[in-house]
Amino acid sequence: MPNESDLYTLDITSAAFVQACGGPCTEGCVTLARIGADAWAVGDSKRPDMAPLRFTTEELAVAGIDPARFGLAL
Repeated sequence: MPNESDLYTLDITSAAFVQACGGPCTEGCVTLARIGADAWAVGDSKRPDMAPLRFTTEELAVAGIDPARFGLAL
């Protein structure tokens, strides 16, 4: 598992972000992309000027976020 500092060395320029809303919405502000074997980027489509935050799979699980729910394989 990468440590926190390793996550920010990963290149995410070609990452494919998907909408990862928790319920019915039309704005799709939360975005999620797999950026490594055990690494994810979480962005905000309403703030494209802000860099996405990066998390491990374990950190997402602790937060109750299941990438499979949004069509992303673990």
